[in-house]
Amino acid sequence: MKQQATAERSREMRDRLACLGRAILGRRHRRQFSRLMLTFALVSWFSSCSSQQASEVETSPAILSPDTKTAAAPEPNQTQPTVTQSGPASAEVLKVSATGDPGAYTFSVTILSPDTGCDQYADWWEVLSQDGQLRYRRILLHSHVNEQPFTRSGGPAPIQPDEAVIVRAHMHPGGYGPSAQQGTVAAGFTPVTLPADFAATVAEQSPQPSGCNF
Repeated sequence: MKQQATAERSREMRDRLACLGRAILGRRHRRQFSRLMLTFALVSWFSSCSSQQASEVETSPAILSPDTKTAAAPEPNQTQPTVTQSGPASAEVLKVSATGDPGAYTFSVTILSPDTGCDQYADWWEVLSQDGQLRYRRILLHSHVNEQPFTRSGGPAPIQPDEAVIVRAHMHPGGYGPSAQQGTVAAGFTPVTLPADFAATVAEQSPQPSGCNF
């Protein structure tokens, strides 16, 4: 009887040990499986983040907002255009009007000239017939450096209402320029371009400037 009881207790102990071993092994397997699942989840998460960051870096376009202002890159050797005058400095007659009576008109002449002082200035304007005869000359006593364009009147000029005349300006020391006005007192005046040698000898006639005040 004792032997039989001892054998039963041994079998019961072995069964318990086997059950405990299976339980322990099962928990161990579950822990390993849990660790594997956790590792797999972490690897997947890191891979997803890396892919998303790479996608953002590679595919995000550099778009400027409408309010963003960018400075245009200067072109190489880019220079600002400059106005150069070929030949001697000359004066341009911009406008002509006349008042008064026939045969004794007062002319009002507007001139644009590159005055720099007495060394370079418009020193007179004059009225010529169509064939270049001097009819009237208005001497300018000083330069007009800070007054451009400027208007000066003179008379009386022995001109008839329908008599076609030319009004031009003289520059010291450059001489006559090509830009003048042509017309009549009755109909008005319009711009005209004169030949370079038009009535050139008239410059020697009187009256002449006696000097330049400033």
